[in-house]
Amino acid sequence: MKFDTYTTLSFARRGRILEITMDRPATLNAVDEVMHEELARVFTDASNDADSDIVVLTGAGRAFSSGGDVVFFQKMIDEPASFEKTAREAKQIIFSLLDCEKPVIAKLNGHATGLGATIALFCDIVFAADSAKIGDPHVSVGLVAGDGGAVIWPQLIGYARAKEYLMTGTLMTATQAAGMGLINHVVPLAELDVRVGQFADTLAAGAIKAIKWTKLSVNIGLKQLASSIMDASLAYEAMSNVTADHQEAVNAFREKRKPVFVGR
Repeated sequence: MKFDTYTTLSFARRGRILEITMDRPATLNAVDEVMHEELARVFTDASNDADSDIVVLTGAGRAFSSGGDVVFFQKMIDEPASFEKTAREAKQIIFSLLDCEKPVIAKLNGHATGLGATIALFCDIVFAADSAKIGDPHVSVGLVAGDGGAVIWPQLIGYARAKEYLMTGTLMTATQAAGMGLINHVVPLAELDVRVGQFADTLAAGAIKAIKWTKLSVNIGLKQLASSIMDASLAYEAMSNVTADHQEAVNAFREKRKPVFVGR
């Protein structure tokens, strides 16, 4: 991999395990325009990387990822046509994760919300620190959960629960998430690196081709669902991008107050 082509992601190797870190800790790894573009290609690059068999994805600092960056939100409001590129990249993020033949382990060192949660849940195995929370609060900022949340949440926890969490934007603790099957494992933060490392080593010591092709086989159904859902959900998100409620949410975030939605 050409690591020097990335500015918002950092990389480390341990044997044949490649760790990718979302590296904007000052913003809780909020996804800005540059990171969004880099996430759209990094999993393809990782899949083609000849020097690794296992991928670990994590965040720098206190969070895994807080989701979309408010400056990025405002640009898409001001320039609605820019959402076309964002939507295309959103599909690339999801499908490149599903098509990456290497197992991808999400290491939630802290909160994963919005797009951060979506990316984590499309990974193959999710370990979370017991202090982490996860949720998809797109609706809390006046947006449709169009970037993959509508695909993955119902498959993991059923439609009733998925609609409750997606329509309210409520965050849950890592323990709650593991209890309902949204993620795999919850461990103390101090043990997270060791536990993820041990699991990655177990996979790396296995019959790696069989493991890779098993992953791809399981993901066939998810790819079919994503193909049938994401164009429509992203179109709905594009419509919500130009609503007054979304602009109000962005304004409220900047002004550190609760938004007042009016339903338009």
